[in-house]
Amino acid sequence: MTSALIEPLVSGETIHTILLATDLSPASDLATERAVELAARLRARLVVVNVLERRRLSGRGAHDRVDQARAEREAALVDVVERARAAGAHAEFIVWGADPPSAAPAVSALAQAEHADLIVVGTRGRDRAGRFLLGSVSDEIVRTADCPVLVVRPTANRAVPVL
Repeated sequence: MTSALIEPLVSGETIHTILLATDLSPASDLATERAVELAARLRARLVVVNVLERRRLSGRGAHDRVDQARAEREAALVDVVERARAAGAHAEFIVWGADPPSAAPAVSALAQAEHADLIVVGTRGRDRAGRFLLGSVSDEIVRTADCPVLVVRPTANRAVPVL
């Protein structure tokens, strides 16, 4: 990431806390890389958040029990935190068990609670029709968050399959 991308984010304000909202899918991988890099460069605290929606226990595997899904996600989040720490960032994770209409309200509330200065989230890069039909958590986070949101889209050479 070039400093030209970072400058607009930090002009006038210092970013102390970055909240990475991830569903641990391939669509979140590039956002994770960007959040880790930003946190390391800015010496910011990185809070990695995964919302465990009880109504759909899917993602990195499907489970009937919440404790199984939580354990699987915690293991994946520990890997993200370890990568961030190896890059020089102070990192921690939260698995938030909630059942809102979507993960977005939980992410926005957690960003407030953690005093996030920036939220980083990935997107599958759907077109307008896809977002209209399927909804977009990242779009809702942009609309409801009290702080700036960096939405990381897949690049041409890193296309994300729509499942």
